[in-house]
Amino acid sequence: MDAPAHPDGAPAPVAVLGAGSWGTALAFSLAAHGGHPVTLWARREAHAAAIRATGRNEAYLPAALLPDTVRVTSDLDEAATSARLWVFAVPSQYVRGVAREAARHVRDVGPGLTVVSVAKGIENDTLLTTTGVLRDVLAAEDPRRIGVLYGPSHAEEVALSRPTSLVVAMPDRAAAERVQEIFMTRALRVYVNADLLGVEIAGSVKNVMALAAGMGDGLGLGDNAKAALVTRGLAEIKRLGLAMGAEAETFFGLAGLGDLVVTCFSRHSRNRLFGEMIGGGMSVAEAEGAMTMVVEGVRTAVSVRALARRHGVEMPITEAVCAILFEGLRPADAVGELMTRDPKAEDLPLMA
Repeated sequence: MDAPAHPDGAPAPVAVLGAGSWGTALAFSLAAHGGHPVTLWARREAHAAAIRATGRNEAYLPAALLPDTVRVTSDLDEAATSARLWVFAVPSQYVRGVAREAARHVRDVGPGLTVVSVAKGIENDTLLTTTGVLRDVLAAEDPRRIGVLYGPSHAEEVALSRPTSLVVAMPDRAAAERVQEIFMTRALRVYVNADLLGVEIAGSVKNVMALAAGMGDGLGLGDNAKAALVTRGLAEIKRLGLAMGAEAETFFGLAGLGDLVVTCFSRHSRNRLFGEMIGGGMSVAEAEGAMTMVVEGVRTAVSVRALARRHGVEMPITEAVCAILFEGLRPADAVGELMTRDPKAEDLPLMA
């Protein structure tokens, strides 16, 4: 696919910090379809060298053949100073550590630095979203130019150039529109949303619901149960988001309903697969040993439960997932407890 013309006359360099599957997929899309020079940072030199040798990330995303315009390095200093757009693509619990290493280059990059997180999660110790962590660490940077790029997107399909839609959320509208422009291709469509908090809560908490959906798959509960779980899971996500100040409509957009559906149903979903292994009888340790990539929902579940309790929000599915993962509750017993809760009125979509 030919790279599109760039309205400002030149493609924008981009630094993607994190060479897992999603970071690699975005580097591929930006370079192959967007025409942007990309620096892809991998923490381990052996990993970076292997990608340079073959042009493929065999460990995480072998389907994507990276163009020559993707420079792969394990030198964070080199990556951070290569561009004024930093894309944090490391697991959410590691964002703080990488941001601390990159922070010393904020002034080197100069004015106009824009920072985007594509990691979905909530930090355990602080209960901050990833942009909260980035604002905390990158104190010298304009917080209005720190945002996220979320939505229903599996790296495996982006690597095959299958149509995908995302949403960028950032307080600075002009900066968000610039990120939109940079990432847009014929295969990747990007929308802008002003509700940063809502997008982050939706995109992070859906991983907890995907764990629950996978547990249902492992138990063989069927389509009726999964449809109910997705619907009631969305109600939980919305309740928490509204209590924290988000907009209700956000939860029915790409970062909310869209990402929740794909994560709960897709064969590519690590969170759903992990839940399926737990529902099928594996222990948490056994399931973790079977995974080759980080399952964000496991640690995020702890943070989500803490936020729910802090804000006085009822989240029974989240409570059940935490009880299964950390307190020894059997998945089948959790289903029984959820099904025999006191009768309720349905929480309708746009009602607070």
